[in-house]
Amino acid sequence: MKRIGMIIIIVGLFTILSTTFPHVMREKVSEFKKLEKTNDKEYTENWQLYAGIGMIVVGGIVLVLGVNRKDEKEILKK
Repeated sequence: MKRIGMIIIIVGLFTILSTTFPHVMREKVSEFKKLEKTNDKEYTENWQLYAGIGMIVVGGIVLVLGVNRKDEKEILKK
């Protein structure tokens, strides 16, 4: 669980540091029998700052409340 918490925190930090995510989509412009014309169009996705902050908070909660594998085995033995 602690690894998952650390991964969520790292993803949260990444979302805070880079607020945009560029990607390219291929659109079909026209089609004539077997010929087809496509066009690549660039888009940017934006996310808010509070999304990254929320991920860091959730990751911190998972990190603090997460139990180790050793602890799980000890709990199950009791």
